[in-house]
Amino acid sequence: MPSFDSVEAQRLHIKQRLAAGFRLFGKFGFSEGVAGHITARDPELTDHFWVNPFAMPFQHIRVSDLILCNAEGEIVEGDWDINKAAFAIHSQVHAARPDVMAAAHAHSVHGKAFSALGQLLQPITQDVCAFHGDHALFDDYTGVVLDLEEGKRIAHALGDHKAVILRNHGLLTVGQSVDEAVWWFITMERSCQAQLLAQAAGPLVPIEPEMAELTSRQVGSHVAGWLSFQPLYDVIVREQPDLLD
Repeated sequence: MPSFDSVEAQRLHIKQRLAAGFRLFGKFGFSEGVAGHITARDPELTDHFWVNPFAMPFQHIRVSDLILCNAEGEIVEGDWDINKAAFAIHSQVHAARPDVMAAAHAHSVHGKAFSALGQLLQPITQDVCAFHGDHALFDDYTGVVLDLEEGKRIAHALGDHKAVILRNHGLLTVGQSVDEAVWWFITMERSCQAQLLAQAAGPLVPIEPEMAELTSRQVGSHVAGWLSFQPLYDVIVREQPDLLD
């Protein structure tokens, strides 16, 4: 895990990871119009968070494009507006979870398809065991989230888990680093895809509970989430080095 000599160095590291996260979301096809956002808590102004500019394509976002927003939704740094739904959801998640450094949400195809089932993921693969006993269901839908009270309800449903399925909406993941939050989203989206494919082929055969619990400790830790992101970061920086501008 990285360490830093100054808050400025830590902030730059966070912003580089955040920009890389957006590029990866773009690369994997998680964009859907203006929907989707990843936020990262500022290391010094801990009630502020960095977020993507509203309506800027994930594929274009650079470090210099990121917006700093305060707890009231005011833009402190940056030249673009922010997504009001991003503030309504993420401000409440960050407020409710001081341990959360980053949160990720997008309208990815398999995540939103799975969300329409109104159920949790089952432990049918090694990878999905990262979420075994560590994700929740927000079992409601009331339109685009623009109200802070709705954001509070989502934060309450998330609880102390790493992820929540928003029924008829999509996925939301959190982590103690940008790396972790982004990785959990990517692997949760793939886990939704895997379960949808398996359900379409025949009856599911879940992993036994004690083995699912063991595997969750092996693949679902904060360090495991952080580490799993590192190869993706290396790939996207080599492919799209302008994201660091």
